[in-house]
Formats: sequence, structure tokens, C-alpha cells
Amino acid sequence: MNVAPLSTNQDLDPTRLREAFGIFPSGVVAVAAEVDGEPVGLAASSFTSVSLDPPLVSFSVANTSKTWPQLRRAAHLGVTILAAHHGDVCRQLAGPVGERFDGIDVTATEEGAVTLDEGLARFDCTIHREVEAGDHTIVLLELHAVEHADTSLPLVFHRSGFGRMAKPA
Repeated sequence: MNVAPLSTNQDLDPTRLREAFGIFPSGVVAVAAEVDGEPVGLAASSFTSVSLDPPLVSFSVANTSKTWPQLRRAAHLGVTILAAHHGDVCRQLAGPVGERFDGIDVTATEEGAVTLDEGLARFDCTIHREVEAGDHTIVLLELHAVEHADTSLPLVFHRSGFGRMAKPA
């Protein structure tokens, strides 16, 4: 075994960190809810499963987000795993607030969780816990319902852009 320190930029420049973090591909989800009678949502590329018992998932949101303070007021949140063809939808969900759901088919539960009709999987969740983590907040969500019907490939975020997975041989 070789023992040597990693060569590193000691000030951990944010641009270099973003590039290094971007090497790891991730899926993309829409997190949405009905707030004051209107759909409110955002796109997140930091989604991950956390626990089966209790059923928990998580995503991270920037502390500067103007959308999260609205979303967190909702009784339930919808999480939709986006499909490979949802690149434009993802950009739209990251765009101007008033146009985020224009032309997108969504369904809302009685509790206010909003999901995209064409998602690979859809979850009805409540906030389990929020954890401050530097310039982001990690949001743990408890699952109350899941629907998994689509077998398409997921949208992948990699090196600051969208890509697709290759179908298994």
C-alpha cells in the first residue's frame, strides 16, 4: 500500500470542487407541492435513497433558494424521478418561478403533493428532518406512497450537463 497525501488545492476553490463533484453522475428529480393553491417546485440532482425502515429519501437544496421556504410550508411534497427525455422540463423547473409548470402535466394529491405525470417514479412525502450542511440544507423525506410504472431510462446530471445512460446489453 502506498502512503502519500493527496495533492490538493488547500483553499478548496469552489470552481475546482464543482468540477470534481460533477464527475459523479446523479439522477434528477422534481420536488413539488401545491402552496396557496398554486404548484411550486424545483429540480434537484442530489436525490438519494436513505432508508427502508422507515422509508426515507433525501435531497439537498441551496440555502439561497427562494423556492424552498415556500415548498417547506406544504403538508406533503411530491418527488418525481425524471426520465431521459426530461432535460427541457428540468431546465424549466430551474427557470422563472411563474413558468415552471407551463405545459407540464402534473397531478396533485389531496394533501398537496404534486408529481409530474410522465415521471419514472413518483413519491408522496412529508419532511422528516432538515439538516444544515454548509451552504445547503439536506432534506430527509418520509415516504407515504410510491408509484413506479415507467421503465424508461433516467435523466442523468453529469459534469454540469444532462446525459443519458446506455441501455444494458
